[in-house]
Amino acid sequence: MIALTKLNGKKFSLNALYIESVEEFPDTTITLTTGRKYVVLETEDEVLNRVTKFYQGVQLLSNPHLRGEEDE
Repeated sequence: MIALTKLNGKKFSLNALYIESVEEFPDTTITLTTGRKYVVLETEDEVLNRVTKFYQGVQLLSNPHLRGEEDE
């Protein structure tokens, strides 16, 4: 789960495994695999950094090939 903030300032947690896309229009909009959309105060880069940290925390990025390290 990653912590995010809705435009009204309310904090909420989102399961990063369901994120399909993150875009800025200029507001950051997160689209889930279910089609549901969330508009958040965080920038696209902030959301992507939190998603990456989440993946590392649950070791989804523990495989060297997923990290782009072909020689491992």
